[in-house]
Formats: sequence, C-alpha cells, structure tokens
Amino acid sequence: MNAPLKFASPVEHIRTFHQELTTIRRDLHAHPELGFKEQRTSDLVAARLEGWGIVVHRGIAKTGMVGVVTGRKCDSGRAVGLRADMDCLPMHENGSAPYKSEHPGRMHACGHDGHTTMLLGAARYLAETRNFDGTAYLIFQPAEEGGGGGRVMVEEGLFERFPADEIYALHNWPLLPPGKMGVRPGPITAATDEIQITIRGKGGHGAMPHLAVDPVVISAHVITALQTIASRNVNPVDSVVISVCSMETSQVGVFNVIPEAVKLIGTVRTFTPQTRELAEQRIKEIVANVAIALGGSAEIEYQRGYPATINTAREAVFAAKVGEKIFGKDNVQTDGEPTMGGEDFSYMLQVRPGAYAWLGQGGGPLGCFLHNSNYDFNDEVIPLGAGYLAALVEESLPIK
Repeated sequence: MNAPLKFASPVEHIRTFHQELTTIRRDLHAHPELGFKEQRTSDLVAARLEGWGIVVHRGIAKTGMVGVVTGRKCDSGRAVGLRADMDCLPMHENGSAPYKSEHPGRMHACGHDGHTTMLLGAARYLAETRNFDGTAYLIFQPAEEGGGGGRVMVEEGLFERFPADEIYALHNWPLLPPGKMGVRPGPITAATDEIQITIRGKGGHGAMPHLAVDPVVISAHVITALQTIASRNVNPVDSVVISVCSMETSQVGVFNVIPEAVKLIGTVRTFTPQTRELAEQRIKEIVANVAIALGGSAEIEYQRGYPATINTAREAVFAAKVGEKIFGKDNVQTDGEPTMGGEDFSYMLQVRPGAYAWLGQGGGPLGCFLHNSNYDFNDEVIPLGAGYLAALVEESLPIK
C-alpha cells in the first residue's frame, strides 16, 4: 500500500483503523451477493454496527438495514442520511487477488464492497466521537444493480421511519485520481430505460428476396432512423443516448434463409423528464412507421428503468464545500460532466434533498473502469471516503 495522503480529521481518526476496514472490504469482495440476497453481507454489517453501540433496524427491502447514531446533542431535531449499496454484479471475476470472488458468476465489479466499508468506517467514527447535534441514519441498501433496492426502501417507508432532512451517497470513480472528488448540482446520472422491439416480416429464400419481406433490412432502417431522435428531435444542448445493443433473428446459422422476425434490445438514456417522454414517443412512432413503410410490422416494449439522479442545488454546493475541507479546494471538481450510467439513489433524491458524489480512486489496483471483470476497489481511499461521509454529518449538524 502506498504512503497515505495527509488530510484533516475525521480522516486521520479513521486511518487508525484503516487496516481493519481493509480486511472487511476484502472479505466482502471475496463473498459477493446479488440483489436482495445480501444475507451474509447484512449479517456482517449489522454485527459491526451493533458492536460499536449503534442501534440497527433490519428487514427493510429484505436485506437492507438502517443504523441510527445520535449525536452528543439532539437539540437541532434534524437528521442526515448516508447511503451505501451492498450488492454485486452477475459477472465472473478474472483478477488474481487473494481475496478474489469465491463464487463464480458473482463479482463486486462496481465497488459496492468499498461503499459498504466506507459507510462502516464513517459509522464507527460517528459512534466513537458523536461530535454533532442531531441524528445520523446509516442506510445500507440492497439491489442497486438493476433490482431497484432504493425504490423498494422508499416504498417500504424508509423516510417515514427514518426522517432524514437530507441524504448523501458516495460512489467510487476510477476516472478521478485518489485524493479528488466530484459533485455537481442537477443531473449526475441518467434515466435507464430498456427497449425490446420485434420486427416481423415474411420469411423466404435469400436468393429470391422479392418473394419475402425481410425483417433484417427493416431492422437496419429502424436502427439508423432511431439515431435521428438525438440529431433531429432533441434540443442539441440536451442529451439522449439510444443504443441498440442486441439483434436476434428467428433463423440463425443459415446463409440463404430470410427469417420471419428480428428482435432488437437496447437502452435509452436521458437526463430530463421532458426528453425521456419525447424519446419514448419518437421511438414508438419511428419503429412502427418504418416497419409499415417497408411492408412489415413491429411490436415494441418500452420499460422505464431508474429515473435520472438529480442533485439538489443547495446540497450539492454544501457537499462540495465539505469536500474542500477534507480534500482541499483544488481537489474538488464541480464542473464535471454527468454520466449516462444509472443509479437508484435517484429514488431517494426524488423524496429528499441531497447529493450523489464521486470519490476518485484512480482506476484501482488493476487500472480499469467499473463493471470490468478485472476491476478492484482501491483500499487506499477508504479513509478518505469514510471521513468525507462522516464530515457531511458533522458539518450538517454542528454543535453550537
């Protein structure tokens, strides 16, 4: 491990148990669990929290939980929520670390093991110091990777039971070096919708296409026409991504057969509700009418995924100011571009003000991006992230 960077407390306090947190993180990495099945992870988290004298409420969204830490004073009547996700991805790990996943087909390829560990580090610090006036809610969320665990927690009364006034989440970001962070007001991750399109034609002989209606040709025109939504329908200063990522024909492996049908699967990414509505409308119109114009027909399923993650202005500015105290002013990026990736912390931000921030980790030990089979969380940044989360509580709920 490289020599630690020097930062002010609470980072320095958390460095005193950095090795213990690293051991926890690597244990979690070796035992990844899919969404809503994070039973071992939940047991480990609950045991640690309770061992530090923190009250734990389990069973929200199946494996989710909330730890409650009260400050030295509670005169403010205010509360802050900190959230970490716990689940892994259904991927096989190719790395060679001694703590490599012990479960083929399951891997912490997005750093949720690190997120859980950093929130545990913040929890221990807050329980030991209690240098704040109010309540900290430590939200350990299941099923971020497609399961919508954030939505389920909200629907099961998360904020009725634990009424945080504002909420924050921190995600590792390999594109930023260690010692830096990023946060911005407004959109920071996109809405994540899915399209499934079935183009139907009339099968036939590849040498006599005039006797058939070729759904492959129709599909090619559909794929091309869908790109006009970005270039001709959406305001150029806005953003939309429409990607057809899979094509499957009803007849495969034969060089001279025109199939009956083609299935297309893809994703739609947007930042604003207006653009999301427009994209859905135009996709349905283009697919249906191109298919008809070329003699075929089409069926389309448009499935709404996570909404865009929208940081509220006040909390994003506040999160950046706290970052300046922990990382230094020159190490806080507030003008970074949002990402077209998705995040179900968005559901929590729909009902509470707050901010989602990126923590630089420099690509981790193997230098790759998220969702890569060689990815690994950079343990060097654990005290930085944990200290930052703890500072959000202390700065939000100062003792006067």
